[in-house]
Amino acid sequence: MEITQRQKIIFKTIVEEFTRCAEPVGSKTLMELLDFPVSSATIRNEMATLEKLGLLEKTHTSSGRIPSQKGYRYYVEHLMEADLDASTKNALQQVFSERHYSLEEVVQKSCDILSHMTNLTSVVLGPDSRHQTLQHVQLIPINNQSAVAIIVTDQGHTENKVFQFGTDVSMQDIQNCTDLLNDQLVGTPIEDVVGKMKEIEPMMAAKLVRHEVLFEAFVSAFMRFATEKVAVSGRSNMLYQPEFSDINKLKQMMRILENGSLFHQWTDQEGNVAIQIGERNELLQIGDCSVLTTKFHYNSDEEGQLMVVGPNRMQYSKVVALMNYMSNVIEDVFGTDKDKGGANDEQRRN
Repeated sequence: MEITQRQKIIFKTIVEEFTRCAEPVGSKTLMELLDFPVSSATIRNEMATLEKLGLLEKTHTSSGRIPSQKGYRYYVEHLMEADLDASTKNALQQVFSERHYSLEEVVQKSCDILSHMTNLTSVVLGPDSRHQTLQHVQLIPINNQSAVAIIVTDQGHTENKVFQFGTDVSMQDIQNCTDLLNDQLVGTPIEDVVGKMKEIEPMMAAKLVRHEVLFEAFVSAFMRFATEKVAVSGRSNMLYQPEFSDINKLKQMMRILENGSLFHQWTDQEGNVAIQIGERNELLQIGDCSVLTTKFHYNSDEEGQLMVVGPNRMQYSKVVALMNYMSNVIEDVFGTDKDKGGANDEQRRN
């Protein structure tokens, strides 16, 4: 597609102004925004050319122009400048360095930050451990009525759970329980562990004095472990987007955001933010909607995913930069040293 430098500047200005104000952009507005002298007639001619190229559309209610789906894609692929200011980077680093966070806390906090800083709807998927197998169980007593359970999978995923028994449990019971679970459950898929525990409940009753307390504690822990880690924040942000003023369209979007099975279908390319705009976004079955996704690595074998959902008219440069940087910050939290893009990745951290 042959586009002159002046047309690129005019088109980029239209995209960014329309993103800001949600109103069609006309030649008079552009004359005020452009930093070089150009007549209104020349701008109108350039806008007509951009419309013929399929990058702009004319609305029925205004003489101004708005970006088309093709236009947004061109902007993202050729004109977008994705970078975060130093203060935002420092703030994100500070949030996650305040204390040690569990995986679930990181998933929820990341989701909340994304929705707050973009004013859009965000989705964060933690690593899916349901299809991994149990590798090891350890139960470490804190005192007579509490202990820490450590559950490890074959892919190195580790979960810690503090048990408050509400009654005294002996060291012998804790040791016998740990031995029994490791003997009977190792190699079992995480999603099948609870069912397998019900099968070995008679064995626990025969070997453990406080078998009911220990059985209930571990069933609860394994059910939590096998639950998919999904956080969704900022659903109400859709209410403030003009594109979703149609109540039926808004209801359809809300139903989609409640369907967690769709999230795993929004996959991305390794190390980059993948952007699905409008017609490309066949999973949503809603026009004028985009999904941005990127991955983060929890360890060398497991990964999660950050997502932002909103109208085509979104501030792509800010959202992409934020998602890239957040994925790096999350990996720093877990000490993940995985090359996601060489020099470019290093630039995003600085």
